[in-house]
Amino acid sequence: MAAATAADAGRGTAESEAGGRDLGGDSNSSAESLDRLLPAVGSTRSPRKRTTSQCKSEPPLLRTSKRTIYTAGRPPWYNEHGAQSKEAFVIGLGGGSASGKTTVARMIIEALDVPWVVLLSMDSFYKVLTKEQQQQASSNDFNFDHPDAFDFDLIISTLKKLKQGKSVKIPIYDFTTHSRKKEWKTLYGANVIIFEGIMAFADKELLKLLDMKIFVDTDSDIRLVRRLRRDIGERGRDIEGVIKQYNKFVKPAFDQYIQPTMRLADIVVPRGSGNTVAIDLIVQHVHSQLEERELSVRAALASAHQCHPLPKTLSVLKNTPQVKGMHTIIRDKETSRDEFIFYSKRLMRLLIEHALSFLPFQTCTVQTPQGQDYEGRNYSGKQITGVSILRAGETMEPALRAVCKDVRIGTILIQTNRYTGEPELHYLRLPKDISEDHVILMDCTVSTGAAAMMAVRVLLDHDVPEDKIFLLSLLMAEMGVHSVAYAFPQVKIITTAVDKKVNDLFRIIPGIGNFGDRYFGTDAPPDWSDEEDLLDS
Repeated sequence: MAAATAADAGRGTAESEAGGRDLGGDSNSSAESLDRLLPAVGSTRSPRKRTTSQCKSEPPLLRTSKRTIYTAGRPPWYNEHGAQSKEAFVIGLGGGSASGKTTVARMIIEALDVPWVVLLSMDSFYKVLTKEQQQQASSNDFNFDHPDAFDFDLIISTLKKLKQGKSVKIPIYDFTTHSRKKEWKTLYGANVIIFEGIMAFADKELLKLLDMKIFVDTDSDIRLVRRLRRDIGERGRDIEGVIKQYNKFVKPAFDQYIQPTMRLADIVVPRGSGNTVAIDLIVQHVHSQLEERELSVRAALASAHQCHPLPKTLSVLKNTPQVKGMHTIIRDKETSRDEFIFYSKRLMRLLIEHALSFLPFQTCTVQTPQGQDYEGRNYSGKQITGVSILRAGETMEPALRAVCKDVRIGTILIQTNRYTGEPELHYLRLPKDISEDHVILMDCTVSTGAAAMMAVRVLLDHDVPEDKIFLLSLLMAEMGVHSVAYAFPQVKIITTAVDKKVNDLFRIIPGIGNFGDRYFGTDAPPDWSDEEDLLDS
């Protein structure tokens, strides 16, 4: 999902579906992906320090020569029930060809200074051409500036899913060959969606999805010069063909279909990107809308579902003397880091073996070396995928790999915002077609359940069925168990122990301390919580 069009204009996610992450292999691509999101640091610092969510004094973005990457996290887009409570805010940008819509969109994104903005271009949704239409396009005789050239059904369904917080696949259109490529790009995670295109206001159903409509009005001579530069320089056309297409299709289409839609706009921006006053007004309005949509999930979780019996979806590893003994060692504050790691790994292996017993199995018959039939069982699902909630969750990956051959691995980075106390989604990388898998979601400790809920919501947004999600944790608080079970009653919750209390700082009592810091040997700030296992700096 990385390198999608929206990322070029400041998309919020750093998500990728390129086969998942391989922390246990030889590839360094995942580490490099994360390095792009975090500031560079020295490698000789001792002891290692933890980071917290983006500081307000620092701009929440990194700029490169090709794109802008937002490093601030995405706050909760759902309520304590796990359901999306506010849809994304959708801005429609219309205007003639080469009027500067994309430039205006990028200026809005820069001025908004908020993360998780998706830029969706109508150019990606041209219809697949027939062989006859392909020949017409090659000779500049096909009208790409007519409403019938666009796949409005796909545009509307895609925008609806994005607005609902779902992951979507976007076609990639090749303007040189006038065809869709085989590859699709994936977009996910939008607080604000900017949809731009010449026919952005040409469909009644599409108009209903737009919360704000902006028309970019630019002089026709300027648009023609821009189109000549673009089509010749970027799309391999010749000047005669561009002028022919402009006079035959582009100008008449603007007069007939595009200019009349100006009356539908909430705001008209004369002179396009040169009108900074209009852009400032747009940004102020969007900010006011976003402020109305802010949510407080963790506070709601802390006061909900208490004094209820533990849910039936919870399975706790049998508290044998061996398990009790290992808990005694890892909970002891005097335990050395080496022993903490050793016994934590043993518990992780037992936990994952226990969790695998809840997967679906079917009866099968095999033949033994003695030529005899054996009635056995084998896994009846398609595939198992592990998803770790960084950073502590990744410590469980080796145990999963040890017992699940060829398991695919994904990662989600969730940090706690030090100012709001809310979890924020910063990064995710999930394998392709994860919706067909049983997903083992791994985090070492769960206190209020806020981070776990966010991770489950991400999986649901990627169409993973709720009953195929298994949440695994070494230690959970009753509050976290209730929160996850109440919001997602079909998620199987599996742990080695459940502690009763969470204090005012969201620390599990009696607890285990901060698992990530004890495992990685990092220092915790005084206000850490058990769900604040952030990337070490």
